Amino acid sequence: MAQYDILIKNGVVLDGLGGKIENIDIGISGDEIKDIGKLNDNAAKIIDGRDKYVTPGFIDLTNHSDTHWTLFKYPPQESLLYQGITTILGGNCGSSLAPIVNEDSLEEIRRWVDTSQININWQTMKEFLDELSRQKLGVNFATLVGFNTIAQSILGKEIKIPSKDDVDQIKILIENAIEEGAFGVSTNFGLANVKLFKDEDVIEIFSTLKKYNVILKHHLEDEGINILPAISRAIKLGRETKNKTHFTHFKLLGRGAWEFINGAIDMIKRGLDEGQEITCDVFPYTKTGSSLFMFLPSWFKKLPAKEAENIIKSKEDARRKNLKEYLKDMTLHYENIIIASAPKQLNISGKTIKDLMEETGLDGEEIILNLLETNNFRVSVFNESVLSENVEKIVKEDFCAIASDGVGYQISNARYQMTDLPHPRSFGAFPRAIEWFVKEKRILDWEQIIYKMTGLPAKILGIKDRGVIKKGNKADILVIDPFKISSLATYENPFKYTTGIETVIVNGGISIENGLFTGQLNGRTLKRGRV
Repeated sequence: MAQYDILIKNGVVLDGLGGKIENIDIGISGDEIKDIGKLNDNAAKIIDGRDKYVTPGFIDLTNHSDTHWTLFKYPPQESLLYQGITTILGGNCGSSLAPIVNEDSLEEIRRWVDTSQININWQTMKEFLDELSRQKLGVNFATLVGFNTIAQSILGKEIKIPSKDDVDQIKILIENAIEEGAFGVSTNFGLANVKLFKDEDVIEIFSTLKKYNVILKHHLEDEGINILPAISRAIKLGRETKNKTHFTHFKLLGRGAWEFINGAIDMIKRGLDEGQEITCDVFPYTKTGSSLFMFLPSWFKKLPAKEAENIIKSKEDARRKNLKEYLKDMTLHYENIIIASAPKQLNISGKTIKDLMEETGLDGEEIILNLLETNNFRVSVFNESVLSENVEKIVKEDFCAIASDGVGYQISNARYQMTDLPHPRSFGAFPRAIEWFVKEKRILDWEQIIYKMTGLPAKILGIKDRGVIKKGNKADILVIDPFKISSLATYENPFKYTTGIETVIVNGGISIENGLFTGQLNGRTLKRGRV
């Protein structure tokens, strides 16, 4: 009988903690790393790691496969596996798929999914994770609980200051979700349904979580010119509630905000010096992928859906004219704004706002409002709004991890190719980070970048048995050709898998072999405390 199920021979092991071991073997039995060292060849399968890097599987702290529903539509999550991602964290940016208290709980994900076409057979976080545990997945899945999702379910569509009873209900629902397996709480205080929460109410809610040692993961309420106050508020919430603070897809959006990068980093470092646990993640692109709706002013985003719809439709409403003036004052570069998806106008994906202006003779502001009206506000775009030098500054910091901010897809799905261009980060974020920060700019070395993709995310999330290659840990392992690794996905054609990641092992099963998907779905649903 073979001593090991899989033996990886003679690889250069980057352990996920910043260490590097030359020409060492890894023996895998079942779903665990059984031995590390110079091992005999008594194995059912031997993988030659000579001249290759052997690393832990990448952990993606900011992923949206759940709320975009591709976790269910495309369970292999091939676009993630091909780039070496073996574990994803969902429930980001304030939105999670559980708990589902009532119909209002689904309001946030309607920006991405037609909820009338999906089947949800759970209510609580436990029921959601149990249901997912019965599914076959290509990657491991963990989740946060969305603060906005819960607030929406309690407050409904009315934009109001929460009452004491509202706060108590939210507090109970969040704590239950943590007890049932969520790894922390995500927020987006920039959205209407939580805009009116006072700090004292939020502090009361989050203070109950410190005993769990989970993260508060914030999509900053303003990533533009008011980013410093947004950072300050998030740090205050962490300090007052004694919780770990994490900034999701950290970036400074727009030229007016770029100058605040040093102040932002200094603010985080002061919090660290005072003993707080503060981290962030970045994605390695300067074009963002977002909802076109987010370009509109905060007063409009606070409105009930029906009133907002009526304003957009009415050519006589003065508020519509105000929207156009607001967009005009933003001095948007329409040649850089690419339509990624517009479900009612399938032929415009890949075109810029400027292209549509030239085709119709309308101004850019009118194009934007017409797109939102026609597509029930569900329009996603790519926009060049991040300064590369700022990304390079933040990624060098010890507290910064790499994440995709992406979604899992598979190339074979023709409908998505025709009507919905995903951001290339969904196919290539992690290899692109290696190309940019290690190979092109030499800002980081291989040991550092692998730590930011593995050991650091595992530490942030509180996962003890993944993200590091050591005896007894789960066998989520990559074999990488450092000379061939390349992200091929572009904005014009994102549907291209990464090359150079030759082997992907998830829970001891081979998911990618010789650079090709094996068809095996080896992922698991992870629960806090039972990872």
